[in-house]
Amino acid sequence: MKKTARTLIAIIALIILSSFLVVPSVDAQQKNIILATTTSTQDSGLLDVLIPIFEKKTGYFVKTIAVGSGQAMAMGQKGEADVLLVHSPAAEKKFVADGYGINRQLIMHNDFIIVGSSADPAKIKGVKSAAEAFKKIAAAQSLFLSRGDNSGTHSKEKAIWKAAAVKYEGEKWYQQTGLGMGQTLNVASEKKAYTLADRGTYLALKKNLSLDILAEGDAILLNIYHVIEANPAKFPKVNAPGGKAFAGFMVSKETQDIIKTFGVDKFGSPLFFPDAGKKVEDLGK
Repeated sequence: MKKTARTLIAIIALIILSSFLVVPSVDAQQKNIILATTTSTQDSGLLDVLIPIFEKKTGYFVKTIAVGSGQAMAMGQKGEADVLLVHSPAAEKKFVADGYGINRQLIMHNDFIIVGSSADPAKIKGVKSAAEAFKKIAAAQSLFLSRGDNSGTHSKEKAIWKAAAVKYEGEKWYQQTGLGMGQTLNVASEKKAYTLADRGTYLALKKNLSLDILAEGDAILLNIYHVIEANPAKFPKVNAPGGKAFAGFMVSKETQDIIKTFGVDKFGSPLFFPDAGKKVEDLGK
């Protein structure tokens, strides 16, 4: 009898305890979105403006993971992100072609710039060709810092080295940071080195950097961003409605108008140019 009473008390205690435990509903869990994006969208401050608006408008909560575009797509290949905002076009096309992502949409662009100390030991200031600027840096054996992180910026840098047709890998003057854009700019500033950066992040951090824009304007320096939804057919557990909602928000007129003016008040010019609905071949003209 005593054993039965003890068992009954234990059951009642468990029922009371469980009443205090809150188990998230499926609906609550589906309100969370994982956004894999580039460090440039984070470091520039753009997402700090856009995400709160999206969350308030839709009720979704966004967990942002800012890494290089290559790492963002590696997450996407494992089904670890619901939506991606990246800037590595060739890799993006393969990502979609391989079935990992769907509905790749053009969002915005800015451009890459080659920055360095005002001393400019390789004398690249004003050089119109990015490849020519890289050739001069290599010839002078001036310190060049690469992100070395398989990001969109790193991919662009390698494309410029290829166009320059000079050996850089393994050279003492060529060093990889393995860091994001903001951190790489800070290291370049400290070491008085050259680096390739997206204009948005550079302008956002410029006041704390001892780096000048030394080469810009070459067509190869165009920097294009797309949003890609995770493919629910391949990854049934991803939050497909949430990813679709975020993608729709990024191409909406409201968001495109915000992008159009973002940075103007601080820098006198926008950090990005909105491109939803445009064709890539028409950008930068």
